[in-house]
Amino acid sequence: MRTVIFDLDGTLADTSGDLIAAANVCFSQMGAGAMLHPDTDAPTALRGGRAMLRLGLSRMGGIDEAEVDRWYPVLLEAYGAAIDVHTRLYPGVVEAVDLLVSGGTRVGICTNKPEGLAETLLTRLGVRDLFGSLVGADTLPVRKPDPAPFRAAVERAGGAVDASLLVGDTETDRETARAAGVPCILVRFGPEGAGVARLEPEATMGHFAELPDLAARLLGQGRAAE
Repeated sequence: MRTVIFDLDGTLADTSGDLIAAANVCFSQMGAGAMLHPDTDAPTALRGGRAMLRLGLSRMGGIDEAEVDRWYPVLLEAYGAAIDVHTRLYPGVVEAVDLLVSGGTRVGICTNKPEGLAETLLTRLGVRDLFGSLVGADTLPVRKPDPAPFRAAVERAGGAVDASLLVGDTETDRETARAAGVPCILVRFGPEGAGVARLEPEATMGHFAELPDLAARLLGQGRAAE
């Protein structure tokens, strides 16, 4: 059974605005005000909460890992309280996933966002039911780029790892796919843009309309659906 597993942040949805807003809640409570900007700091936002805290703290004078640990739960709470204010699905997501499924391909999600937050966000965006599996950062004892979460996402979707691929946007996704021994498609519409080509994925795509044919080619079968 062919299976396509998706990353979430920066791949299915642009979540950077809400992530940065949550980080800025922390910096404001520290007395520093907003330290991150939703445009220029989007790439860091899509690397996760701790990365944002480190960036902001570096601008405040220096990174203290104890402070990162202290403020991370505050960031998660702020993010959970305003998780879908600015977040939007990238164009063509629903249509592409529907086309894959109608052609017999299983689909799922493997994200380094905590599972509960991912569940909430996907539900509020109205797309949770499109995906047969969801594996988050805390679903297993390990997270991407360890291949175990990806494999779990494939198996929980009802697929087989040797007939699967990963769609993502970062080096973490590229390394996850490499560790799992599967092809990787990296999107060019995320913050890094065409720069993802430096990671040498099996393919890149600029719009979700390209996905069904790319998946069919990389998984070695005919077009996903006609």
